[in-house]
Amino acid sequence: MRELALETGVSQPFLSQVERGVSAPSMSTVYRLAAALGVVPGDLLPTLPVEPVTVVRADEGQYLPVAEQEGAAVGRIVMSQSDRALEVIEYRIEPGQYLEEWFESEGEMALYLVAGTLDVELDGVGVWRLGARDLIHHQGAVRHRWLLTDDHPVELVLMVSRPVK
Repeated sequence: MRELALETGVSQPFLSQVERGVSAPSMSTVYRLAAALGVVPGDLLPTLPVEPVTVVRADEGQYLPVAEQEGAAVGRIVMSQSDRALEVIEYRIEPGQYLEEWFESEGEMALYLVAGTLDVELDGVGVWRLGARDLIHHQGAVRHRWLLTDDHPVELVLMVSRPVK
């Protein structure tokens, strides 16, 4: 656990709390842990029983902040099952919320912007400004982050593919 803490920049006590279910990691920590362990982030999230049809109601899902930092934006994990190839996470991001963490993961990512304006930066590749109803698709293994562009809230749906085990 000491090596994992060093590699991910997370304290050993916090990792122990996460392991025992006492604390929940942020999305950025989940991504760093997954990279260090050689798994996809969804493998580290709780799963629901697999049914042939999944319906997730508006008041369901698990909420995770994008970072441990106070005031971080929070995403609602709508669907994440270890034996499914698709993860879906919904975000409503208010101006002033912390958002600037870098992420990378195996698989492909598609971000559909429901409302607002958002810059998507792919490290060493470029920056794309998205408006409402725009979609960007990219390989998740490229480091990426999102940046708010103005003082209006942003609503988006992030879809991530991953290998099925």
